[in-house]
Amino acid sequence: MSYEQTDQFVFPKWANYLLPVLLLSVLGGAAVVPPLVIYGGSAETLNVGYQPDQPVPYSHATHVGKLGMDCRTCHNTVEDAGFAAIPPTQTCISCHAPGTDPQGLPTGMPGAHQKSINLKPVWESYFSGEPVPYVKVHDLADYAYFNHSAHVGKGIGCVSCHGRVDKMGGANTDDPIPGVYQVQNLSMGWCLECHRAPENHLRPLHKVTDLDWSPLDNDRVKAAIVAGDLDEGDERGAQLWLGTKLKEEYEINNPAYMQSCSTCHR
Repeated sequence: MSYEQTDQFVFPKWANYLLPVLLLSVLGGAAVVPPLVIYGGSAETLNVGYQPDQPVPYSHATHVGKLGMDCRTCHNTVEDAGFAAIPPTQTCISCHAPGTDPQGLPTGMPGAHQKSINLKPVWESYFSGEPVPYVKVHDLADYAYFNHSAHVGKGIGCVSCHGRVDKMGGANTDDPIPGVYQVQNLSMGWCLECHRAPENHLRPLHKVTDLDWSPLDNDRVKAAIVAGDLDEGDERGAQLWLGTKLKEEYEINNPAYMQSCSTCHR
């Protein structure tokens, strides 16, 4: 029996292997790609350590750590509003009086430090009325609702979320960390850890902005140590003991509300 030659296209024999190769690729991709996307796109992978360049080399280590300025001097809305305000240029100018240096350097500061910073964007903002274009470091997802006043007003310290910003500096400084960066991943799981056990973070309200505060410095804790209710030097034990008492005093006793989806997703 013979076949007549036709003009129709005939697939080569190696094309028979395309289907199994394609199936193996799809199955392999289904097993590998999702974990890579989940891990590679997670908040912990993408955001922890995020440290954008800022238009002004502002040093928290200098202002907060060395000069002892309170966080609320600049972020003056944290106790009353849902957001922490970026200070207007007038706040900076209240300390750094505008000078006439053509390079934008502050004329009212000592020479050595004067040469180490560049406040030109501040002067431009001051005279133009336009805000300094700072880059947001802790940029929470739009689908999550966070209220600073609700946390600050219940004894959650700045350091719990933002870390030791009093040690974070600016460009061209000798500070141990060269700029503000994101310390926590801000993921839902991380938030729930605190919502489920807030006693691990609660502190007296007047110590919310004290970044160096320790529960061992608290007078009630010291009295409990003397009474034998706490072990001396046990900082974690002191935090749990004090945090549990503050949790009751601050009336944080509704686990259902603390863990409800609608509390953070509105």
